[in-house]
This record gives sequence, C-alpha cells and structure tokens, in this order.
Amino acid sequence: MRDAKLAEAMDAESWIIEGVHYQWGTESFRQADLIFLIRPKAYIQDARVISRFMKTRLGLEQGNYKQSFKYLRVMLLDWNRGFRRKSIPAIMELTEEYRAKRIIVQHNLEILQHVRRYMQGKSVLGTSD
Repeated sequence: MRDAKLAEAMDAESWIIEGVHYQWGTESFRQADLIFLIRPKAYIQDARVISRFMKTRLGLEQGNYKQSFKYLRVMLLDWNRGFRRKSIPAIMELTEEYRAKRIIVQHNLEILQHVRRYMQGKSVLGTSD
C-alpha cells in the first residue's frame, strides 16, 4: 500500500514528498527534479522538539502520541542525534548519484527560493514539464 501511494504521487504532474522515509523512497529520488535535505543547526532542531513537547503537554497543540519526559529524552538523545550521526550520512550516500539535483538547506524558506529559481529557469528555457 505504501509503495502504491508513492507511485501514485509520482504519477502526478507535480509532486512533493516530505519525510525521513528515505530507505523506501529511492525511486522518487530518480524521478525528482530537486531533492532537498533540510539540516537545521542541532540546537534549533532540539529547540523545536522541546517546543512541540511543551505545547502538547500544556494542551496548546494536539499530539499523535502521549508526551512523556521519557519520550522527550528519546527524541532528543536517540532520534535527533541518531538522525544527525547516521541517517544524514546514509541519505547523502543514497542520493550521491543525484547530487546535481540535491540541495542542502538549513531553513524551509531556502527551499522556496530554490524552487522559484528552478521554475524561472524552466520558463526561460520554454519548457513546461
């Protein structure tokens, strides 16, 4: 089902796939026009996790799971650090073949700037795909 949903998304005229599920999305890398890897500074990534934790614990936002201090520790120490140490190098290796269209950014707004430039370049070339 998951692979069918991915294939369905990639059949669309334009698409964006977001997530850390890079191990099973390799076909999307081949078909993508641009590949973005968002790498915020570690302290920003950790601050976002803490902020999300606090907002959920205070009932200001709804979470997908029960927020506990144990899980906060897991998110900060295991997941965030593990992602930086293991997953990012794995993603870099997996996308090395597509490095010409791989762009590493720190902020989401940088993505918009790159997409605008890309779309302007396509307009100048007179292509519409």
